[in-house]
Amino acid sequence: MGKFRSVLILLALAGTFLSAQTVTTPQSDASAQPTVYIYRYKQFVGSALQPSVYCDEVQLARMENGRYFAVKLDPGKHTFRSNDQQSGVELDLKAGQEYFLRVEIATGMLKGHGRLVLTAPEQGRFEVKAGLKPLDEGKDVDKTRVSVEQAKFDTPLPAPAKPATATQSQAQPLPQEPAVREVVLSDTAAPADPQTSLGDAARVARQKKQAASNSAVSNPQ
Repeated sequence: MGKFRSVLILLALAGTFLSAQTVTTPQSDASAQPTVYIYRYKQFVGSALQPSVYCDEVQLARMENGRYFAVKLDPGKHTFRSNDQQSGVELDLKAGQEYFLRVEIATGMLKGHGRLVLTAPEQGRFEVKAGLKPLDEGKDVDKTRVSVEQAKFDTPLPAPAKPATATQSQAQPLPQEPAVREVVLSDTAAPADPQTSLGDAARVARQKKQAASNSAVSNPQ
């Protein structure tokens, strides 16, 4: 009887462990996927047009006037475009991040074409919530990745990265040259011997002047 009870307890614990894995694993994988919101202004010009939106050359949906939809993708590089093949966006999607692409109608000779414009997350959230509605069912072609549910935006946007600060070695001031305390300007040559006094210099000058006078007297012109 004791062995049978032990076997039942082990089976119950194993079932609980397997059910916990089954519930938690898909949720963690889904939350790690980046989300791209694609939306279009509600405008009168070109309102009848419904340009297609492509991801990696696979059609996602047909974009109605004043609508939006979300697409879950794997992290990595992906390309997006509408029916204007000369205009597109290439994104390197990061896990858990949100991206916003706005569809604009460019007028042409015969009909308008859809073009995608990348917008900042702060701007994209505001414009999606400003009166736009989810895409009608039936307009989503890729039903495995496209969601037409109401966007909630429960999680706050990540804070912008702070600019890098200078390190201590970079912030050190440059070495300064020694200050000049005094500058003396003179229009006469410095004496040859720094030990000669002013009296000695005057005496030498008088001797030279006397010698020149005697030479002039002894040698008249």
